[in-house]
Amino acid sequence: MSPVSASAASATAEVFSAERSGGGDRGSGGVASAVGGSLSAAERVAELQARIGQMQSRTLSSKLIPTHPVIASLLPGGGLQQGSVYSVDSSAMLLMTLLAAPSAAGSWCAVVGVPEFGIEAAQRFGVDLERLVLVPHPGDQWLAVTAAIADVVDVVVARPPRRASDSAVARLASRLRQRKSTLLMVGSWPQSEAMLSLGESRWHGIGDGHGHLAAREVTITVTSKNAGRPRSARVWLPDAAQTVRSYSAADSPAASYSAPPQLRPVPHRVSA
Repeated sequence: MSPVSASAASATAEVFSAERSGGGDRGSGGVASAVGGSLSAAERVAELQARIGQMQSRTLSSKLIPTHPVIASLLPGGGLQQGSVYSVDSSAMLLMTLLAAPSAAGSWCAVVGVPEFGIEAAQRFGVDLERLVLVPHPGDQWLAVTAAIADVVDVVVARPPRRASDSAVARLASRLRQRKSTLLMVGSWPQSEAMLSLGESRWHGIGDGHGHLAAREVTITVTSKNAGRPRSARVWLPDAAQTVRSYSAADSPAASYSAPPQLRPVPHRVSA
């Protein structure tokens, strides 16, 4: 039971108890005085339920961090949740897409143990470099470094060099819940809310021996521990305009081809 639900049950029980004892209308600090002394028991319960519903909606909405709409539609709960861990496929583009939305909204992000993470590419995806912390080589204390950064950063990307013990995993999960930080683990990780992986990938822009990579379409699959079956979507990651969006069969990516250079004859050199 969530804390809000527990409070609801306790408050409702107090109302019925006060009504049965006849003291529901007395006392400035009682539940009845907070709701209104002239209300009946049924009206008090309805008032409490309305307030609790408002509290629950605010609590649920506050647990989500900004997430790209294409990926949010696949995740349980409609987005990345605060205080949770997600396993992410080893894809730099997918990681940057996950960091772009919270970074643009003002959240601090960190990348631990991923030395090949490119900041220029991240900036093109929308990650604010002014609020990005990089720890390329955390060493043997990578778990302690990750936990310490999670205390002050909203979203943390980490790649574990080895499997952690069950007790260490439990301590890190508890710390994330307390700090309300979201952890994106590269690769599989115990107690993950969901696993985000890439399926079939196709690049566009390469012609018959010429051109350059202009767009990429992939299948993103989210496997949740609470969902019955995985959820997948075809996505441009990115399209020809460097935008991440849903793929449509009607899309015709503009393949940007570069013509091969024109060959010129080399003048014959005559020796003296």
